[in-house]
Amino acid sequence: MDMGAALDTVQPVALDLGSGVGLPGFPLALAWPGSRWFLLDGSIRRAEFLSESVTALGLAERVTVVAERAESAGRGELRSTVDAVFARSFAGPAVTAECASPFLRQHGLLVVAEPPGGRPDRWDVPGLGGLGMQLGPRLVEPTAVQLIVQVTLCPERFPRRVGVPSKRPLF
Repeated sequence: MDMGAALDTVQPVALDLGSGVGLPGFPLALAWPGSRWFLLDGSIRRAEFLSESVTALGLAERVTVVAERAESAGRGELRSTVDAVFARSFAGPAVTAECASPFLRQHGLLVVAEPPGGRPDRWDVPGLGGLGMQLGPRLVEPTAVQLIVQVTLCPERFPRRVGVPSKRPLF
């Protein structure tokens, strides 16, 4: 089998965690035409807006809106199926990591938009390790982004029940 041809047929799968109005999901889906996307948002109202926008943008063949809380969806059929999770203004580091980790395949990547001037030490390395994750590089130009690698699959005990990650963060 020609490995080059096999790689050309691979369709990367990405998830926009807490998509809101579709940022960064829509721009990335438009810029990355070979990808498949899930826009996840726990608000029915926002999910309806996202669904209408998917149709209006002509993305219905490769973008799916999931109207569900991350803690619930992370225990469903999307578990361990995603190559990259993108998070912008979702939650603090502990909640974002716990909610993103279950979706990622082994060696998948969590890409988090960081606040301007954010502290580089805000990600707890041992806490990430408990989720099977490892801190990757932090990019600061043109915008601050933290990369986190899913080294091993997320342990089955995560994510915890809906609301628990934000009430009792892991780190």
